[in-house]
Amino acid sequence: MKKLIVIAFITLGITSFAQRDAKAEELLTEVSAKIKSYKNISLDFKYELNNASEDINQETRGDVIIEGEKYKLNILGVTRIFDGKTLYTISPEDEEVTISSDNREDESTITPSKMLSFYEDGYTYKMDIIQNVNGRRIQYIKLNPIDANAEMLFILLGIDATTKHIYNLIEVGRDGTKTVLTVNSFKTDEPISKTLFTFDESKYSDYFINKID
Repeated sequence: MKKLIVIAFITLGITSFAQRDAKAEELLTEVSAKIKSYKNISLDFKYELNNASEDINQETRGDVIIEGEKYKLNILGVTRIFDGKTLYTISPEDEEVTISSDNREDESTITPSKMLSFYEDGYTYKMDIIQNVNGRRIQYIKLNPIDANAEMLFILLGIDATTKHIYNLIEVGRDGTKTVLTVNSFKTDEPISKTLFTFDESKYSDYFINKID
């Protein structure tokens, strides 16, 4: 599963882009400002992966809680906890916990705390269609990779025109793969435990602890 889709929808930063669409930039700036105003964000989402030629049709659900750089993500039976310095990946199926340091130099790693800032560089963007989804007006922004050899053809970012919250992200690949991440529930400034982003190793005494330097 692509890291982009698994951990998208967390924080949004707008800096500089190769080409600017004034209306798209204005909307993205509004979304960014709103996201940054929240103390924390809690999302429930649906992830879909489809490729007709490969007869692939997968659907799963997940949830994530984000507070600044910290996050707790649950998807595909795996829990990922990042406390701001260390990432803990907990797999009950494998009875294993992988512990690794945050690698900010690895640009290929898209983390929840980066959400959609992946497109700050390397994409052009413009306003796309507006759709009515269950009474909600969803404005799409189309992102095209500057790199002609990029794996994806384009990305569509759906934004609720009223709330300025992210509704979904659609990535269309050159190999015919279409991945869609849709936000089912978007909550902000919820009361959360002070230990939510703390890994308690004593709870996993029977697990294999794999520490990666």
